[in-house]
Amino acid sequence: MSSKPLTGTKVFLMLLAFFGLVIGVNVTMMKLAIATLPGTDVDSPYAAGLTYDREISAAHDQAARKWKVTAHIERRNDGGAVVQVEARDAGGQPISGLKFSGHLERPTDKRADLAVELNEAGIGLYRGDAASVAPGQWDLVIEGEARGTRVFMSRNRVILN
Repeated sequence: MSSKPLTGTKVFLMLLAFFGLVIGVNVTMMKLAIATLPGTDVDSPYAAGLTYDREISAAHDQAARKWKVTAHIERRNDGGAVVQVEARDAGGQPISGLKFSGHLERPTDKRADLAVELNEAGIGLYRGDAASVAPGQWDLVIEGEARGTRVFMSRNRVILN
């Protein structure tokens, strides 16, 4: 059996081929990553900063009101869900006349988000229905406004079976 000897030229060509393949794969992966994620989270960091400051101010105002707002969501057998919100002021009295809205947001896919319109079902009690709610994790976002100003906001992770 006659085998060809391993020469310096063969080793050099094998190393060149190996590193050429690794670099080629890295360049391809880099191009794909850059093409699918441009790297910008917000169009204007300045505007995002101002929005963040307004959110902090609104959270301080909400905490100062000392309202107790509880939300309950229950999935129905037909695939829908019922969202119920109860709002009470600092003294424990029901708060009437607010306009509440709800959103069910998928943490992993914003295309599956659902809006839930909440109507006042009683004094301080707001209720709404969402159709075709898939099981799994959701973020329940509740916003309340009075006279066109947001006075309450909460975001809670819920699991619907």
